[in-house]
Amino acid sequence: MCSPRDSGLSLAAVRMMTRSRSGGPGAAPRRGGEEAAPLQRREAAAGKKSPSLAKHQRKTQKLKVAYEAPGHEKGESHKALEALGWEPRDWRQQLENIRTMRSGKDAPVDWLGVEHCHDPSAPPKVQRYQVLLSLMLSSQTKDQVTAGAMQRLRARGLTVDSILQTDDATLGSLIYPVGFWRSKVKYIKQTSAILQQRYGGDIPASVAELVALPGVGPKMAHLAMAVAWGIVSGIAPPPPAVDTHVHRIANRLRWTRTMTTSPEKTRAALEEWLPRELWGEINGLLVGFGQQTCLPVRPRCGACLNRSLCPAARSPEPLTPAPAP
Repeated sequence: MCSPRDSGLSLAAVRMMTRSRSGGPGAAPRRGGEEAAPLQRREAAAGKKSPSLAKHQRKTQKLKVAYEAPGHEKGESHKALEALGWEPRDWRQQLENIRTMRSGKDAPVDWLGVEHCHDPSAPPKVQRYQVLLSLMLSSQTKDQVTAGAMQRLRARGLTVDSILQTDDATLGSLIYPVGFWRSKVKYIKQTSAILQQRYGGDIPASVAELVALPGVGPKMAHLAMAVAWGIVSGIAPPPPAVDTHVHRIANRLRWTRTMTTSPEKTRAALEEWLPRELWGEINGLLVGFGQQTCLPVRPRCGACLNRSLCPAARSPEPLTPAPAP
């Protein structure tokens, strides 16, 4: 058995611990609270609370406060429930009007979009690779420029192997003048090497794996899932040069609870309320509408079926949302 010296405790400390347990020098041990109960009764009769009762009540109060969830003031829970069911005013009629205006399917996106840039006669694996490449090229690039670059690449046989065998200078001349073409040469080469090594020349079938590829962002990944794999994984805005249409129109129609400052925030805001069965349609619909009618500058409000339903058309405020930071 350890002595006080062995355990590191001083003799004075041992005496203090002993007195604390015994109630003081010469105190007799209590039996079943025989002495405590009369003391509590006397204090209760005098209108005082015993230290043990007061301590117990303080503990109870602390526990009560600890379990009260913050932000549950009166009315806040009701507001939260209302937020879950929020949807824009007149959005169904606005959507139907846009469908009517887009029924001709004659906007640039309808025949030059990334879903039209691949070779439909190529093997499925090659088609999926070409879809991914067209998405990478289309970032910060107009549809017409992307389509031209894809046409030149396909003329040389657009496969993973052909890209890896093409030197950087030649690849750059083929994709020029797409936006940031020098960086895209590097990303295309790196991504093609990864696809050959890890996926047998095919592209990944999940958003998480797609965004891990060099030069592939979440917007491209969602579109690749929809076009290449036929899986709707979200409202997939096209790459930045085009997805500004969705961003602009959603804000003009007030399809977001508050004005959003970036296309990605707009996509997230739309997914909060737009029925999932419309996710696959809404992107192409709004892009073509933005290319033909709801233009970035001088929109053709006079020819728009939504002119009486569009808050931006009736408002003297600027029609274009704040640019992304």
